[in-house]
Amino acid sequence: MLAEKLSISLPPDAVAFIETYRAEHAIRSRSQVVEFALRMLREQSLEAAYREANSEADSAWNVVNSEGLADETW
Repeated sequence: MLAEKLSISLPPDAVAFIETYRAEHAIRSRSQVVEFALRMLREQSLEAAYREANSEADSAWNVVNSEGLADETW
């Protein structure tokens, strides 16, 4: 995997959390913990976007559904 090296500054409690999480989950490096956290944030953002898109689609579908297609038709 191609990786780019970054230098970040974190408060001591964040570093302690990363180190504790790494040890408890047998993760090889702090970088992998941060990568996992970023992946989870990305998935959370995607889920929110899908939920929003679904609510918009549901609203549009309700309009279509009320225009003559009743449940008994199917």
